[in-house]
Amino acid sequence: MPDHTDSGIGARVRVARIAAGLTQTELAGLVGRSTRWLEDVEAGRLTLDRYSLIAAIAETCAVDVTYLLGLPYRLAADSGPTAHSYVPALRAVLRRSGLILSGHPGLVPAAPVAAVDRMRQQSQAANRARQGAALPQVASMLPGMIEDLNTAILLRGAETIPALHLLVDAARTARVTLNQLGYPDLAWVAAEVAAGAATRLDDPISKARVAWDRCGALLHQASLREVLAVADAALSDLAPAVATGAREAISLRGALILRCAVASARAGRPDDAWAHIDAARVDANRLGEDWHDLAQQTVFGVANVAVHAAEVGVEIDQPDRGLEYAPPQSVAVIPSRERITHYRIDQARSWHRMGRSAAAVAALRQAGAGAPYQVYGDPMARALVMDLTRTGVPSQAAALSGLVRNMELVG
Repeated sequence: MPDHTDSGIGARVRVARIAAGLTQTELAGLVGRSTRWLEDVEAGRLTLDRYSLIAAIAETCAVDVTYLLGLPYRLAADSGPTAHSYVPALRAVLRRSGLILSGHPGLVPAAPVAAVDRMRQQSQAANRARQGAALPQVASMLPGMIEDLNTAILLRGAETIPALHLLVDAARTARVTLNQLGYPDLAWVAAEVAAGAATRLDDPISKARVAWDRCGALLHQASLREVLAVADAALSDLAPAVATGAREAISLRGALILRCAVASARAGRPDDAWAHIDAARVDANRLGEDWHDLAQQTVFGVANVAVHAAEVGVEIDQPDRGLEYAPPQSVAVIPSRERITHYRIDQARSWHRMGRSAAAVAALRQAGAGAPYQVYGDPMARALVMDLTRTGVPSQAAALSGLVRNMELVG
């Protein structure tokens, strides 16, 4: 369980630095910061609030970024079964999926045979719950749903192909859920299960969807070069379908380009990041203002480009430019609470950097009311609240106090 204190990440940075045999001056220089800055981080006087810096420290010290973040966060105040309580069962069914997809002999069904229509309805319900940021609900649905699909694939009957398509979808839903819960390693397993099912289908669109998920898992592990490599390969494979004007292919291309934008921003390459945002906006405009790609889970569209622009802006310390791409009214139309919440977190981070800390608190409070699991467990939202607490926001003292309690940042 992570250290719920303001100095938690700073203490872990210090341990990682010492283990790497680096002085404060050496590490600070390698990540482009001053010795005083690193001293303040390690002492808990400054909060690490950008993935780009956290990823740079993790890479330099040869530690996993999740170690520095202290993931996963398990909040004791949750009432009833928490989303985390379903993770062991989800780990088990994903492991079985991997064995089944690899053709391992001797495996037998572990669940009764389910009708494909029922499995399709379950998949649609899980996707709705995920887009609704209802993490406990979707986590509770996934283990049984994936085991039903495992059975259908294992029996090699008439429902095998539909089951493989549904397993791609279910494993992708699991990947997003596990990333948001703070289990990036298991999220990668889910992405690989989706890849295994897509390989069996030998469908280029399914493979591109999986590449998008692989990029998402890699971003959470700060594997930025790998994100760009996976995305570039998928974009090349998609090119023939894009050339035909297929809307789902254009939408996937845009979604993959947005992955490249975030990876470039976190790697400290602002020109590349904004170029990717501009390229994605071209595809989004081509699809029209009303396009929101829920069918492929990416929610790609004009408004989602704005969401990513806000994230890019705050990561490369150009928050005003990011928000210019992403005015609130352009994002409110997205039919996904998860995407809107993601934007509100980055909007709050941007406002804090722009000196509008009271507005930042209000945005986080609003986001937490609608999607508590997503907000209270988000590493950057937690870092922002730590920094707001350190600096103080008198006009929003009660709201800030509520965020600190809900995130269990003291104890």
